[in-house]
Amino acid sequence: MEDLNAFLEPGMFVKHPDQPDWGLGQVQSNIDGRITVNFQDAGKVVINGFRIGLLAVFEP
Repeated sequence: MEDLNAFLEPGMFVKHPDQPDWGLGQVQSNIDGRITVNFQDAGKVVINGFRIGLLAVFEP
Protein backbone atom coordinates (compact mmCIF):
# COMPACT_ATOMS: atom_id res chain seq x y z
CA MET A 1 0.00 0.00 0.00
CA GLU A 2 1.20 3.50 -0.81
CA ASP A 3 1.17 6.53 1.49
CA LEU A 4 -0.66 9.15 -0.58
CA ASN A 5 0.58 11.96 1.67
CA ALA A 6 4.26 11.11 2.17
CA PHE A 7 5.28 14.57 0.88
CA LEU A 8 3.29 16.45 3.55
CA GLU A 9 5.32 18.14 6.28
CA PRO A 10 4.33 19.99 9.45
CA GLY A 11 3.24 23.54 8.68
CA MET A 12 1.83 22.75 5.23
CA PHE A 13 -1.81 23.58 4.50
CA VAL A 14 -4.28 21.00 3.21
CA LYS A 15 -7.95 20.36 2.51
CA HIS A 16 -9.80 17.08 2.98
CA PRO A 17 -11.29 16.01 -0.40
CA ASP A 18 -14.44 14.52 1.17
CA GLN A 19 -14.99 17.10 3.94
CA PRO A 20 -14.89 20.61 2.39
CA ASP A 21 -16.85 21.97 5.38
CA TRP A 22 -13.83 21.28 7.61
CA GLY A 23 -12.08 24.24 5.97
CA LEU A 24 -8.36 24.73 5.63
CA GLY A 25 -6.13 22.52 7.76
CA GLN A 26 -2.52 22.78 8.86
CA VAL A 27 -0.43 19.63 9.13
CA GLN A 28 0.84 19.07 12.68
CA SER A 29 2.70 15.79 12.06
CA ASN A 30 3.10 13.01 9.50
CA ILE A 31 4.38 9.77 11.03
CA ASP A 32 4.13 6.39 9.30
CA GLY A 33 1.09 7.39 7.25
CA ARG A 34 -0.79 8.97 10.15
CA ILE A 35 -1.24 12.66 9.47
CA THR A 36 -2.46 14.91 12.27
CA VAL A 37 -4.15 18.00 10.86
CA ASN A 38 -5.69 20.95 12.69
CA PHE A 39 -8.71 22.02 10.60
CA GLN A 40 -10.38 25.44 10.96
CA ASP A 41 -13.86 24.04 11.49
CA ALA A 42 -13.24 20.46 12.68
CA GLY A 43 -10.30 20.82 15.06
CA LYS A 44 -7.52 18.26 15.30
CA VAL A 45 -8.08 15.15 13.17
CA VAL A 46 -5.82 12.15 12.55
CA ILE A 47 -5.97 11.01 8.90
CA ASN A 48 -4.94 7.60 7.58
CA GLY A 49 -2.61 8.57 4.71
CA PHE A 50 -3.01 5.16 3.09
CA ARG A 51 -6.76 5.71 2.61
CA ILE A 52 -7.24 9.46 2.11
CA GLY A 53 -5.25 11.69 -0.24
CA LEU A 54 -5.26 15.17 1.26
CA LEU A 55 -5.14 18.13 -1.12
CA ALA A 56 -2.14 20.40 -0.61
CA VAL A 57 -2.91 24.14 -0.60
CA PHE A 58 0.08 26.29 -1.45
CA GLU A 59 -1.58 29.71 -1.12
CA PRO A 60 -4.03 29.61 1.82
